[in-house]
Amino acid sequence: MGRRPGRCYRICNGKPFPKSRYNRGVPDPKIRSYDIGHKRAGYEELPICINLVSKELEQISSEALEAARVAANKILITKCKKEGYHMRMRVHPWHVLRINKMLSCAGADRLQTGMRGAYGKPYGKVARVKIDQILMSVRVKEENIEHAKEAFRRASMKFPGRQKVVVSRKMGFSYLTHQQYLQAKKEGQIQPDGAFCRIKSKRGPLSKILK
Repeated sequence: MGRRPGRCYRICNGKPFPKSRYNRGVPDPKIRSYDIGHKRAGYEELPICINLVSKELEQISSEALEAARVAANKILITKCKKEGYHMRMRVHPWHVLRINKMLSCAGADRLQTGMRGAYGKPYGKVARVKIDQILMSVRVKEENIEHAKEAFRRASMKFPGRQKVVVSRKMGFSYLTHQQYLQAKKEGQIQPDGAFCRIKSKRGPLSKILK
């Protein structure tokens, strides 16, 4: 028996159902990696951030997320090379699906109980997505913006519903816009943190603030 199509589980029905001590025997999600590319690149190396944004309230299976990751990565690695991009999956499949398996062989009606005890067994995992939630993000150099857009256009074909490719105003994966970053850098207020950067905190001992 093959997998059920994604359309069977696309609508967000009922309460969240995560893996727990009460919900055991859950299969692992198919997606294996959430961070791909040049992870150690500094925030100034890859300053442009591009997002794939969901325009639907729906559930996306871990299989679809893995297919989208592979499709986007294939273009990025050929066009931008390994050091030219850093991609991040922004949604995690934690909601568990159930299936009430039915027999389809001869004489199945003698063995089956129909809708009696119809609470299903764990079957797979999906991510619950809201409208305008970011599904995937990539940071690239300025010359690779069009390649990143094309990669996300192809990745969006693996998802149900509507998605939009958006060029972010933020500096890489940080919370600062490009203007805020340039202003803070001029004032010497940037605190580097690997792929991330933030404005130095005004709290704490004076010796730390006046450095």
